[in-house]
Amino acid sequence: MTVGDRMKDSSTRSAKGKNMAARLASIRGAEHTAILGLGVYRPTRVVTNDEVAGPIDSSDEWIRTRSGIKTRRFAGDDETVKSMSVAAGRDAIEAAEIEPAEIDCVIVATSTWLLLTPAAAPQVATELGITGAAAFDVSAGCAGFCHALAMASDLVKGGTARHVLVVGVEKLTDTINPKDRGTAFLFADGAGAVVVGPSEEPGIAPTIWGSDGTQHHAIRQDKDWIEFFREIDEQGTDAVRPYLAMEGTAVFRWAAHSLEKVCRDAVEVAGIEMGDLDAMIPHQANGRIIEIMARVLKLPESCALANDIEETGNTSAASIPLAMEQLLRNGDAKPGGTALLIAFGAGLSYAAQVVTLPNWK
Repeated sequence: MTVGDRMKDSSTRSAKGKNMAARLASIRGAEHTAILGLGVYRPTRVVTNDEVAGPIDSSDEWIRTRSGIKTRRFAGDDETVKSMSVAAGRDAIEAAEIEPAEIDCVIVATSTWLLLTPAAAPQVATELGITGAAAFDVSAGCAGFCHALAMASDLVKGGTARHVLVVGVEKLTDTINPKDRGTAFLFADGAGAVVVGPSEEPGIAPTIWGSDGTQHHAIRQDKDWIEFFREIDEQGTDAVRPYLAMEGTAVFRWAAHSLEKVCRDAVEVAGIEMGDLDAMIPHQANGRIIEIMARVLKLPESCALANDIEETGNTSAASIPLAMEQLLRNGDAKPGGTALLIAFGAGLSYAAQVVTLPNWK
């Protein structure tokens, strides 16, 4: 290469560098973010307490008293983590009144995508016609949706993305033992999705979140896959696959009595008071936990309390968007209202934020 060639090459690199610097300098994060649209998917099959009670030697009355659940939804073979995510995501994008091409990032919160790699999110993005966007999964148990929502808001504020699709989805029936008295009646399937984007007014307040690893045993997979494979070698077909296990009493005590401060901090950091809330949307873990939290927080009578668990069961990361949709669909809350979201689960992990309720489909 001649000196002249090197000078031309250096000049080209310099021009490219200047163009990149100018492009980066032109990227400005949004001052405020909001949930622009909401979509959900509920599996077709409705499952009564009587149907799940037999294998666990229980009854409709016992299940209702213990959990508040009357029915739940179980996904069929053709209703997968990916297909439910796509259906909910499509409706969220439509409700947000944007095009799929305007989505810059897709985040899927789930604990039941049963592949270690690749993640579900890139496939969901492709199915939705979202080309070239960043896409990844988040695993934070039942708190996954609120974790992903926090990340999406910060991505938009930071200028890394302008619109982010957040999906909370679970097919928990793939992971529970139908004979386990602690879990079989509780968990169910479904998906909910939101589009997060820039807003002229604050629509997603800062998130209060954290974890307590000393309680990791309270909700867990009861064995890892390597242990299972060893059991297959030793026991053959008698080996028992890994299942979701939960220490219900430990979770109940932790959630019912440890999350009040998280809720109050989330409301305070949003610059409002409890009396300003139009709705509270807690993770639909257990009807009794929901009632205790509402009572401890002394919510005003005008504040709608999501209780989707009665008809939907505990859908882990899908719980919050499904409960949000139910409130809006029933008219108990309206788009533009102010809601407190609080989720908690395996980890143990938790997250809470105040949001403005979105348009929904």
